[in-house]
Amino acid sequence: MRLDKYLKVSRIIKRRTVAKEACESGRVSINNKVAKPGTEIKENDIIEIRYASKVLKAKVTSVLEHVKKDDAKAMYEILIGEEDTDEE
Repeated sequence: MRLDKYLKVSRIIKRRTVAKEACESGRVSINNKVAKPGTEIKENDIIEIRYASKVLKAKVTSVLEHVKKDDAKAMYEILIGEEDTDEE
C-alpha cells in the first residue's frame, strides 16, 4: 500500500492530501529514510512523522485496504509521541 494512503486509512493523518503534502515536504520517513507519498509500506516498517514541535514514531502492525474508524488504531503501534487529534 502507498504510504500516503496508509497514513489516511490508519488515521495517523486524517486526510490523504495532508499525508501527501507531509511526505513531499520531507517530514515523513520509513526505517530512517525520507519517504515519498508512493513509497510502499509493509508490516514492521517504522514510520516517523516530524511535526513543527513534535515527532510521532510508529510501527506498522498491519496493512489493510479498508478499516472502520474504531479499528484503525490496530494498524500501528506508537513508539514515540502521540497521534495528532486535530486536522492539519
